[in-house]
Amino acid sequence: MATLDFRQVKKVYGNEFEVIPNISLEVKQGEFIVIVGPSGCGKSTLMRMVAGLEEVTAGEIAIGGKVVNHLEPAERDIAMVFQNYALYPHMTVFQNMAYGLKIRKFSRQEIQTRVSKAAAILELSQLLDRRPRQLSGGQRQRVAMGRAIVREPKVFLFDEPLSNLDAKLRVQMRLEIQRMHQRLNTTSLYVTHDQVEAMTLAQRMVVMNHGIAEQIGTPSEVFDKPATTFVANFIGSPPMNLLPCEVAEDGKIQVTGGDTLQISADLVPASVRRRKVYMGIRPEHVLLHTPGIQLQIEMVEILGSEQLIHGRQGDAGFIIRCPVDATRKYPIQQGEAIQVGVEGAVGLHWFDYDTGQRIE
Repeated sequence: MATLDFRQVKKVYGNEFEVIPNISLEVKQGEFIVIVGPSGCGKSTLMRMVAGLEEVTAGEIAIGGKVVNHLEPAERDIAMVFQNYALYPHMTVFQNMAYGLKIRKFSRQEIQTRVSKAAAILELSQLLDRRPRQLSGGQRQRVAMGRAIVREPKVFLFDEPLSNLDAKLRVQMRLEIQRMHQRLNTTSLYVTHDQVEAMTLAQRMVVMNHGIAEQIGTPSEVFDKPATTFVANFIGSPPMNLLPCEVAEDGKIQVTGGDTLQISADLVPASVRRRKVYMGIRPEHVLLHTPGIQLQIEMVEILGSEQLIHGRQGDAGFIIRCPVDATRKYPIQQGEAIQVGVEGAVGLHWFDYDTGQRIE
């Protein structure tokens, strides 16, 4: 195990295409960090710099306190799991997992011991004689993970390892990765665009946008107190409702292109008065048939025991997430106008309209 430090790391392609402007991050020994963000945000570039597959333009990356900027990938003591399994089709599971150790001239006994141990952790012991074509997608990904485990590296790197799997397998593999980390407790960096993976796997998460770390924190911190409108709109399924508003001195809220909201002035802090802001409300913190915000209903989605009610307030879309039972007595129809409220001050979030930064 080792620490992993990013010290004012910057990545520029050519003379002007800046992918990572500047990022600093300390990953503790044994910590599981997830980097999450949309395609093109720089998360894979960051991981490839750790692996030595991309050069660092400026700053330092240190593993176990040792700067690795100019070390070859093989000298960094890391192991990487890719989204494509990259298994040798003509080799058995055992041979695939043992290949890296064989190249590094480990003894047969050491290879046998390490592969058997990794196979037991990943429940592959009964599959060691099979070839990749005889395995399911989830089993192949476990073999790829096993190949990384036998290396016993200082740092594990996961580059969207579950993106090629179907939804059911992704849930199963998330559990496998959690169990693996609990047993091995190896410092891990995991890249994904899937916020559900990020929320369920991370001890801390880094939400990236255009190469900038918008927020670094635990999943609870990021969900409960998003630092920017980008984070609020990216983390959460469905994402936070954001209404552009003008807030008066007396606490009255006028939605841009919409109505004056009937929200108690006690719920409007002094820090947002006399300002143009975004008011944020999580879909699950909305109260039906309560005075506050008038919505024009556009669509109702039934998701088993839950439902998503899509509406509009002025020019802004608005989503409510609630149990199906909540509207069984008074069904909500498309085209209907309804009133909804908020679960007190805890359900409200405020962001500066120009910068998108959270207002406490």
